[in-house]
Amino acid sequence: MRLVEGIADIADVDAFVSRLGEVGAAHGVTVQAFDARYVVSRAHLERAVELADRALERGENVARDRGVEILLYAAGRRQIDQALTLGVSVGTHPVVVLVDAEGGDAAAEREAAAAVRAELAPEETLGAFDEERVRAYFDVGDRELAAVAGTVEDVVLERVALLDVEK
Repeated sequence: MRLVEGIADIADVDAFVSRLGEVGAAHGVTVQAFDARYVVSRAHLERAVELADRALERGENVARDRGVEILLYAAGRRQIDQALTLGVSVGTHPVVVLVDAEGGDAAAEREAAAAVRAELAPEETLGAFDEERVRAYFDVGDRELAAVAGTVEDVVLERVALLDVEK
């Protein structure tokens, strides 16, 4: 899995997503864009990929598209319309774009990541999440955060993992 970070200036979400889809199709990889303000860490997306692939293998997936299934797990939601909050939107925003070949084809991932980079203004965005936004989206209150021996990231990773239990 490769993550491409940067700033996206998106005038038309469908056109932007379509361009990323074309990159994915051309290289035989999954390409999924995320609003970086909601992505707490690389582990957040790694866990989402792992769980989405497991759901697809078992036939327990909600989405037909692997990228959308990954988005659902990253969001900790089973409803696509709710998960889309973690996707990209119109405007200029920090993004993290996941590029992943199911079979682990490093060359395809590298080439696709280079094509995705051309769509973004380079900037480190991973790990610079908006804590208030994340806490509101994942419904992480002060009491819960005080009760766990961890961070907001730990709680989000738990939410991602718990999605399987909630099915």
